[in-house]
Amino acid sequence: MAPSDDDIREAYVYLLARMLVVRQETTDSAAEGFAYNTMSYNPLGSADFVNPNLDVAYVEAWFAVDDHSAVLLEVPEITGRYYTAQILDEWGEVIVNINDRATPFRPHGTFALTKPGALVNIPDGVPRITLHSGKAKMLARVELAGDPDTAVRLQKQFTATPLGDITVPKPPAIPRFDNEKLMGSEIFDHADAVLASALDVSPVAVRMQLQARAIADYVASSADARAAVDTLLSDTVVPQFREYAYTRSAPVINNWIVATQGGIYGSDYTMRTVADLIGLWANTPTEVVYYSGSMDAAGNALDGTSSYVLHFPADSLPSTVVDGYWSVILLSVPDFKVVPNPANRFNVNSHSQLAYEPDGSLKIGVGSRCAAGVAESNWLPAAAGRRFSLTFRCYLPKPAAREGKWAPPPITVAD
Repeated sequence: MAPSDDDIREAYVYLLARMLVVRQETTDSAAEGFAYNTMSYNPLGSADFVNPNLDVAYVEAWFAVDDHSAVLLEVPEITGRYYTAQILDEWGEVIVNINDRATPFRPHGTFALTKPGALVNIPDGVPRITLHSGKAKMLARVELAGDPDTAVRLQKQFTATPLGDITVPKPPAIPRFDNEKLMGSEIFDHADAVLASALDVSPVAVRMQLQARAIADYVASSADARAAVDTLLSDTVVPQFREYAYTRSAPVINNWIVATQGGIYGSDYTMRTVADLIGLWANTPTEVVYYSGSMDAAGNALDGTSSYVLHFPADSLPSTVVDGYWSVILLSVPDFKVVPNPANRFNVNSHSQLAYEPDGSLKIGVGSRCAAGVAESNWLPAAAGRRFSLTFRCYLPKPAAREGKWAPPPITVAD
């Protein structure tokens, strides 16, 4: 019996999340000097992945453990600025944040990362963090906070030490794809290998994996079946999912998608795939609330040819809804990477030298030229004739942000 269109759509969306993480692991592991269980201390201002955060000193690592080994992670003591060591699984689910809020009884020190069920001796006094499978990604962030030298010094104090010789399997081989042209029916050709490569903790994982494998069998059954699935994916499923991800995947306020849920997705595998597509390695809402803006106040797609203004009233400044810091970054569409510009300015944040209006309000200009009436220090350059998106972040959000009661103002055309 042929599967329904909904069966195919659900299986495709479910599988795509894992494919996006495999794509990133493949990209990372191909970089010069890469090694598993080795820290990568990213130079300030660099982060070659989807939707980066340029307000912090980044530390990246791919951890790999097996049944008889572990990795010791060292997190330095950090005070007076935002930091976290965010560890995620191979589907993009947060395993833990190590910091003074999420793990107050152990906000720093040495931790042993192990595979589930691993038989390995851990040094006395070292707590064990059991990963969801044999690999995990870490993104450690240390807020620059106007003092980048200290942030870099702290960045270099994150270390990883493998215990024993660790056999590291390569990421599953999948076809190359990008966000402009997502995978078609070939996604199902690789379902078995990809699903076997990493445990999924979602409560619907078993059901969805049975469904994905059944669709894979159908695709492989005949040329006609493959052609029908390819047509459905290219004409309907992929464009509808992309449009949903960009504009309707979470509550919308002022034409901003307000993501107050992330990092841990439960049964909502669709939201997990959305997050992996437009904001890979999303964190939990106690750490950060994300606002994604790809439309102006009238609902039109943002385009660098126009000039736009975000006008924050004095009584609704972003600083009023965070205990940490806020930031807004300009990204290309559909790959959600930073957009090169002559000013080398990709974001503004709490620590930027911004000009405020006489009444205490704040205007941020966006576009290929700075809008009239906006200080140039408050301008985010865009590329003329190219679509873009804004990601606004509230780190350590107060209840108004966490509960969806606050959002940035509409992105208004200034022309």
